[in-house]
Amino acid sequence: MAENGGNPGVWRGLKAPSLADFEALAGEAYASLPDHFRGLCQDLVVRVDDFPTEEVLDTMGLQSEFDLLGLFQGVGLPFQSPSNPQPFPNRVWLYRRPILDYWAEHDESLTDIITHVLVHEIGHHFGLSDDDIDAIEAAAD
Repeated sequence: MAENGGNPGVWRGLKAPSLADFEALAGEAYASLPDHFRGLCQDLVVRVDDFPTEEVLDTMGLQSEFDLLGLFQGVGLPFQSPSNPQPFPNRVWLYRRPILDYWAEHDESLTDIITHVLVHEIGHHFGLSDDDIDAIEAAAD
């Protein structure tokens, strides 16, 4: 309650960010990344959707569409080969509803969460595993 001065009225009329709002927040998060980092992502496509598809949930063995905040689809840069070009560009998906749900349950700003998920998924674009990314985050903390 301290953030809103104990005045619940400040929340009246506010709505959760739409997909367009969320795309704008993701764009701002991406733009805030270091230039050299973004330079290695020039062919990466960042997309926002409400939830992962049923196919993604089934492939990953997830029980709920709220279990996944983001996803990297493609072949990491170290594993790409000129002799075997990829038919589609690498993609990062940010899932609006699971991220909003996470935000509602944690004491972090929405911008920080979006940036965290975006950087995590871009880490996979660079060929890093979840364990690699977790180790980098732990060292940064």
